[in-house]
Amino acid sequence: MVTTTDNPTVTVWSDVGCPWATLSLQTLRAAARRRSLPLLIDHRAFPLELFNREPTPKFIVDPEIMAIAARLPELGWRMWDGPAHTYPVTTLPALEAIQAAKDPAIGGLRGSDELDEALRRAFYTDSKCISVHAVILDLAEQCEHVDAKALADALARGSGRAEVYAQWRTAEGPQIQGSPHLFAEGGYASHNPGATFTWTGSPYEGGLPRLDDYSTAWADELLDAVHGQG
Repeated sequence: MVTTTDNPTVTVWSDVGCPWATLSLQTLRAAARRRSLPLLIDHRAFPLELFNREPTPKFIVDPEIMAIAARLPELGWRMWDGPAHTYPVTTLPALEAIQAAKDPAIGGLRGSDELDEALRRAFYTDSKCISVHAVILDLAEQCEHVDAKALADALARGSGRAEVYAQWRTAEGPQIQGSPHLFAEGGYASHNPGATFTWTGSPYEGGLPRLDDYSTAWADELLDAVHGQG
């Protein structure tokens, strides 16, 4: 897939089901919109369920969402309120669709990012099952720069799956520290920027995440860097 562009581009390794990644992306997009600065995001998959060999547990995601949303209510996140049987057990179909949408004939980087944003909003705000093919395509229909029919055809051919697995293998290396990890020209690299948090103990033993501080200044600094400002 062609991902080169003359526009400022930030590469983000993440999982759609990772609240910390969603926080970083919402922060970066909000800063770019506030300043009316063009920005493209090249999404790379950090598929947590492949690393961990299990679905990302709801008992981990829920307290992370609560810790973040309680401190930053402007995000608009809500706790999952859909039926229990519709909770997403996998994010791989969503990650594959984001990669498939990079095809210039489908959406390119702009369309891919629109779809990523729509999928995250559907999960964190609207309690939609983003594991389901039909839900993903319904969201694609709402994305201005995504050809939803072309995406449907591409997914039927298996597009995006090879990319997700290749990116997983790359992410197993030492350069990618987790979800999210952001990279940009000039040597910028930051894992989970702006967040100061810790777990009080293992979540498998009742530990909870504590968000001690969150600064959004990193997003403006990154935008300054990629736009040659400052």
